[in-house]
Amino acid sequence: MTLAAPPLAERLRPKVLDDVVGQDHLVGTDGILARTIASKKPLSIVLWGPPGCGKTSIARLYAQAFSFRFCALSAVFGSVSDLKRIVKEAQESPLLHRGTVVFVDEIHRFNKGQQEAFLPFIEDGTLVLVGATAENPSFHLSHALLSRTQVLTLKSLDTKALDRLLGIYEEKFSPLPLDSDARNQLITMAQGDGRYLFNMVEALEGLADKEIVTPERLSHVVQQRAALFDKGGEQHYNIVSALHKSIRGSDPDAALYWLGRMLAGGEDRLFIARRLIRMASEDIGLADPQALTQAIAARDAFQMLGSPEGDLALAQATVYLALAPKSNSLYTAFKDAQKSAHNTTHVPPPKHILNAPTALMRKEGYGLGYQYDHDTTHGFSGQDYFPEELGRQRYYHPQERGFEREMKKRLEYFASLRAKLAP
Repeated sequence: MTLAAPPLAERLRPKVLDDVVGQDHLVGTDGILARTIASKKPLSIVLWGPPGCGKTSIARLYAQAFSFRFCALSAVFGSVSDLKRIVKEAQESPLLHRGTVVFVDEIHRFNKGQQEAFLPFIEDGTLVLVGATAENPSFHLSHALLSRTQVLTLKSLDTKALDRLLGIYEEKFSPLPLDSDARNQLITMAQGDGRYLFNMVEALEGLADKEIVTPERLSHVVQQRAALFDKGGEQHYNIVSALHKSIRGSDPDAALYWLGRMLAGGEDRLFIARRLIRMASEDIGLADPQALTQAIAARDAFQMLGSPEGDLALAQATVYLALAPKSNSLYTAFKDAQKSAHNTTHVPPPKHILNAPTALMRKEGYGLGYQYDHDTTHGFSGQDYFPEELGRQRYYHPQERGFEREMKKRLEYFASLRAKLAP
């Protein structure tokens, strides 16, 4: 029986660390991996980076550089019993190998107890751990494990690195049947993933004819890589944060880009609409009261039209919010008022603003001295509405931006009247 050839990405794995593409900050002359190997003192490490950036290749070559035995363990299928087997083999045959590197792919999928099973063997030198993860180790790895390992961050492969991978393929096999535009499009479609790039190259190898492939034909031959967007995961919150900060920073172009990233990743449109409504109050507030109206209208428009037609309403609100005058005065005023309220829940309102529906309440002074503002000369009595124990407070400080300039004038007007009416 003839075995199928390994995938192209496997056949083109680098043979030495110097051949690793796109991670010079780690494997270059001054990189931490190069320095660690030169010191001849292997460290346990965690390789953190996106898919297809070379984590597995680096793990293999790291073990090779020390002439250590390499054992691969998947956190998806593996267990602590597999670790015990590897440890037993390492302890029973110490002379066969100078050491053992255990490579744990997707190490974040092990629970904290499983992760900490490695600790005694890392500490006594039985094993050198090399973990690989696409998730933030700060959130997904045990603190005890992190304290005993060095986290190395790998980069998504840039255009230059991906082009170099295509060059490596062409040096080993044959030139790709792509015109320059199609070549650039192929690199763009890989979205920083070297493995996926080689998968698309394999699809090109299957073409029966040898005609040069144009961008139009390329889109039919290979499939666009699904957008990287982990709904509910760290990347989800990172991109939401990027959209929010772009709007807060009054950059409509960046805001539209991050909105596009969210839409491409399949984000719930109503979640986006809710975030826009929040931004309208948190970052704009009364500097432009129409911002909230626009955000709510965008939500309603999407609910009526659905996707993709309703996506444009979200884009419209995004640009409006980005270009609106910004103020967090309402946001901070509300937070300060909430803090005061939380600390004074035992304090009653002043009696003059309380209703007095019974004789007893009138006897107790409820409603005594209240002035009906509409009956006053200016439609403003200037009375104090805060609890007596708290005294008059000032929470809202409008900015000299947008409509809040008008709100500031109104505050100053009422403050002036209050001073004139004070007894």
